[in-house]
Amino acid sequence: MAKFNRNLRVKNTVIGWSFITIAAVMICLFYFYPMIQALILSFQSGTGTNLKFIGLDNYARLLNDPTFLTTVKNTVIYLIIQVPIMIILALFLSVMLNNKTLKLKGFFRTAIFLPCVTSLVAYSVIFKYLFGQDGIINIMLMKLSLISEPIQWLTDPFWAKVTIIIAITWRWTGYNVIFYLSALQNIDHSIYEAAKIDGASSIQQFFKITIPMLKPIILFTSITSTIGTLQLFDEVMNITQGGPGNATMTISQYIYNLSFKYTPDFGYAATVSYAIVVMIVFFSIIQFRVAGDKND
Repeated sequence: MAKFNRNLRVKNTVIGWSFITIAAVMICLFYFYPMIQALILSFQSGTGTNLKFIGLDNYARLLNDPTFLTTVKNTVIYLIIQVPIMIILALFLSVMLNNKTLKLKGFFRTAIFLPCVTSLVAYSVIFKYLFGQDGIINIMLMKLSLISEPIQWLTDPFWAKVTIIIAITWRWTGYNVIFYLSALQNIDHSIYEAAKIDGASSIQQFFKITIPMLKPIILFTSITSTIGTLQLFDEVMNITQGGPGNATMTISQYIYNLSFKYTPDFGYAATVSYAIVVMIVFFSIIQFRVAGDKND
């Protein structure tokens, strides 16, 4: 019996390590290996197999590249404006959907999450038509007498950014709502009942109970939203193509242009890619610091 149990443990150990080994190999092959290759490529210049080592020249070029600096400014604008709006809106919607007296919860939850599963290209094209000069948005605003002439949503630098922010918020708010709603449902309702007995208003309950209890989820969604915004590509590419001029171009679109639209420069494109990595690490550290406990 002891020998059988020992053989069974050995068999389970071998099977377990087999699963882990396969996963580890796949992660190294498709995740870490491309990262290392991209880092090596960032120190090179040329096309195809005709590459030569140029040291830190590509990184020095970043600081003097006006297009790159413009894309960084645009991306940071999206990040600073859109992410807080989306997080606050998601919190508000999740609290409403968590209300026990709300009817048709399933319908509202599905409707809010539905944009997340729509095609990125399809919804971007729809937004492009909605916000066109003769699109339904301008028509509605003019019929309501809110504007006297059509807004140039796609051709004005300011309004083009607004359009991109609206599109991103529409698509990804529901994604964050799911996380907040799941966390809210795990909060013991007796906590709110005790606070209500003590005379706490709904607003006080939200800021004193809900927000502190959702702190880990808020940190998680803030970081994932930051990463997603820094990698923003589809919406800009399909709605404004980075225009007018470079007014809406993001870093990811610039990487695409460097690789496939302009004269191919894969070494510099890899360098710009690592600029995104640095920015993600930088903003993630800030968010951890801001959200971290004082006793940590």
